[in-house]
Amino acid sequence: MKKTILALVGIVCLFAFRFAPLFPAYAQDADWQKVEETLGRKPAVSDDVRRYGFPRSDLSVTLDGVTIKPALALGGWVAFKPVHGGAMVMGDLVLLETEINPVMAKMIASGLEITAVHNHLLRASPATFYMHVAGHGDPVKLASAIHDGLAESKTPLTVAAPANPPPAVDIDTAKLDQIIGVKGQANSGVYQFNVKRRDPITQDGMPLTPVSPMGVATGINFQPTAGGKAAITGDFVLTGDEVNPVILALRTHGIEVTALHSHMLDEQPRLFFMHFWANDDAIKLAEGLRAALDKTASTKS
Repeated sequence: MKKTILALVGIVCLFAFRFAPLFPAYAQDADWQKVEETLGRKPAVSDDVRRYGFPRSDLSVTLDGVTIKPALALGGWVAFKPVHGGAMVMGDLVLLETEINPVMAKMIASGLEITAVHNHLLRASPATFYMHVAGHGDPVKLASAIHDGLAESKTPLTVAAPANPPPAVDIDTAKLDQIIGVKGQANSGVYQFNVKRRDPITQDGMPLTPVSPMGVATGINFQPTAGGKAAITGDFVLTGDEVNPVILALRTHGIEVTALHSHMLDEQPRLFFMHFWANDDAIKLAEGLRAALDKTASTKS
């Protein structure tokens, strides 16, 4: 009996040694579970990226008479991507003006980098600002730093169960898909597109893939405003030579350019992010957005 047990133990050990590379280490699983506990929410998982949403559902923001849904322009997030010896994190956090300095101070004290602070919209009430953060290291420590930084704001740190089914997206989404050239998705009453670039994007030599969860795909959001109209916003991801052709295309089609800036510090190629706004016939706006996309190295599905 003793020999049989020893033989079985040997087989198990050999199996574990031989096939260990095929299975994630238990410690890694436990770390990601701890990240979820620290951040108080589950991630959306795409390949090896875990993206955690921090929508400002506590705010009531209006712009040109439109009450902005969180999915349209108030959806803060952080994304974790495993790298050798830990993880890289990138994020875009939605803050009020009074929250910027307390959050920044806490983030810096915790070892995170601030890579941008700016507006995305104009005339919004109350005004919202967007703080981009980055870091490398142990994912649990990074999560703690993000949690503690956001605790300096009124960003909801617990996830409330949705009280009602999400509102219907009352616009011709099939026509929008056809015009934009990729398939959109409904999210909490907003119809969203992510349009990838054809060129690879890296940071610190690390490919930023998948591009949508890492924030380097062009994002286009439609929020219906009745009668076939929609409010649109989002950001184009552009190289320097694409910036002014896209500005011209948007303005020619009645779409306001509301911000132009960087989100990161050392990406390759160097990227610029152009935010926009309009509230008009949804099909007309989609055609304007398509004209702007045609000035970029973007893909169609």
